[in-house]
Amino acid sequence: MNTLKQFAQGIDSIPAGTAWYVADLSEARGRQELFTRQTPQKLKALREHALIESAVSSNRIEGITIDHARVGTVVFGKKPAFDRNEEEVRGYKDALKWLYESFSTMGLDEDTIRRLHGLARGDIWDAGRYKEKDGDIIEKYPDGRSRVRFKTVTAKKTPSAMAELLEAWHECLRERKVHPLIALSAFNLDFLCIHPFRDGNGRVSRLLLLLQTLQLGYTVGQYISIEHCIEENKERYYETLEQSSQGWHQAKHDPWPYINFLLSILRQAYRDFEQRIAQTKTPRGSKTELIVAALDRFTGAFTIKDIEKACLGASPDMVRKVLRDLKKDGSVQCLGRGPGAAWRKKGSTLKRG
Repeated sequence: MNTLKQFAQGIDSIPAGTAWYVADLSEARGRQELFTRQTPQKLKALREHALIESAVSSNRIEGITIDHARVGTVVFGKKPAFDRNEEEVRGYKDALKWLYESFSTMGLDEDTIRRLHGLARGDIWDAGRYKEKDGDIIEKYPDGRSRVRFKTVTAKKTPSAMAELLEAWHECLRERKVHPLIALSAFNLDFLCIHPFRDGNGRVSRLLLLLQTLQLGYTVGQYISIEHCIEENKERYYETLEQSSQGWHQAKHDPWPYINFLLSILRQAYRDFEQRIAQTKTPRGSKTELIVAALDRFTGAFTIKDIEKACLGASPDMVRKVLRDLKKDGSVQCLGRGPGAAWRKKGSTLKRG
């Protein structure tokens, strides 16, 4: 809450790196509709793969592993789990399934957070309940030594801290004093610093990250496992979390290392998504439709390179052919000569042939 409460009052300036991440992600969000029009079977396969990777990776970050040969049975099967680890992986899958199906109508409130924890933790005595005893984050070393990495909010103060966090989140969205992507990253940091549950906080934080991105229109988490992207960068995840949590209780912390880390993870997910879709062999007619759809985004002059950037996977030759065909139809007009020439649309809509 200490980060979001400050952000809810407005931010005087943000680091240049953060601004670049936000700009890149805004462009990726603008392109995602083009990619989600492609090959339903490919998208279905990506969704199923993301579900598996997310359930396994989010638990593996916390040291919870299962036999690789059992992954499919645990995630998609109905047979009883062999052990506690399998129960938690299956529980996380159930939480993901609920998010995918209901995110558009779900409220981000304490009931939702508790239910996500209950699903992810499975049949355990305190699933869905805030911690009843104080518990700090302890880092253990291979030689047996340990240290307190962070002192979390006390159990007594946890309910009020969570209420303040949620109020700050909704205020940020309502007042629009900070970009939503920065706000959701700050929310994630504050949630982990509060540490409201006895166990399972990291997993719930990742489920909430997915929920918030989906509700804000950044839907890449349905096709690429954000949890897997975090796992691939686990050392940086813990490093930036520790950096940004120092001084959090006194509101004298630096949230930007962790915020930039999460934004970089989302950007990585979008790049992976676009790369995987671009590798799909698309029928010529379908690619033509994608190029025409990309043209609809331009209100002024544009170049062939602009169209290539907006429609990843379309070759310059393919773009030229589509433009030549549209020029014959009278839908577009070339304003110059050569490969760098500008084009513009003649009408408000383009003919699709």
